[in-house]
Amino acid sequence: MILFSITVPGSTANLGPGFDSIGLAVDRYLTLQVKKSDTWEFESTSEELEGLPTGKDNLIYQITASIAEDFGRELPPCSVSMYSDIPMSRGLGSSAAAIVAGIELADQLLSLDLSVDDKAKRASAFEGHPDNVTASLYGGLVIGSHREDDTNIILGGYPDVEMVAVVPKYELKTKESRGLLPEQLSFREAVEASSVSNVLVAALLQNNWDVVGKMMSKDLFHQPYREAVVPELKVANELAPELPVYGVTLSGAGPIVLFFAHKGKGEFVKNALSEHFNNHAIQLLKVDTNGVTVRQAVSSENVL
Repeated sequence: MILFSITVPGSTANLGPGFDSIGLAVDRYLTLQVKKSDTWEFESTSEELEGLPTGKDNLIYQITASIAEDFGRELPPCSVSMYSDIPMSRGLGSSAAAIVAGIELADQLLSLDLSVDDKAKRASAFEGHPDNVTASLYGGLVIGSHREDDTNIILGGYPDVEMVAVVPKYELKTKESRGLLPEQLSFREAVEASSVSNVLVAALLQNNWDVVGKMMSKDLFHQPYREAVVPELKVANELAPELPVYGVTLSGAGPIVLFFAHKGKGEFVKNALSEHFNNHAIQLLKVDTNGVTVRQAVSSENVL
């Protein structure tokens, strides 16, 4: 019998110059169904999760076990069935969703009653930055800063915008993509890059998507360096002026490229892009407004 299920949305991050600090939850999901068992085991029921570890070397278990250790608690063994339609290693927060799922799994199994802010701090510490993980936790738009001394998250609501994702067949590991970035920027470059990011945030909070799109194209933090290994980004920027879109951005570390379309124009943009990216999957995405959710399937007396 299923004890409970956990559903975690995927996410896009950065939105151009909002590097490692801005995240937006999207309607692609990782779902866990949790059952009692004699041993820990993880079963994948979707193509996106094929080949993942099935035992205690699974990332979700490692996150869950780390939380249990923090509280000096022992985890009851479970059988976990996993389903996901979040593309792996493409820039839609698949690993961040797993981290959030692992924290929520520990919270449910051990009845820790963690606050969402506590979960955000823990998830950001595991991930190293708050963008994807906190979007998956809260849903909608998040703007965050994670430092050794604290984690601060601002919720930015639920942007009324449609996204069209160009999904290449190849993967791009985050570590590999980060290896393309410079170790430092000059003071002048850092000031300019930060000013662009600041205007992006202000425009997002005012729902001024014309300016948001413009700032996406002015990013100096990461996209100019990653464009060399994601040729789709250059093509997308060339196509954008001819389409009803606000702007284009690399999703997370890539290689997914996102077009932010005018409301009601997502399907049109998707069809138009299929002519230019006929070897790629083209997906219409919407903003997730729920964040991580848990559905209990048993009465309280049966909880572990």
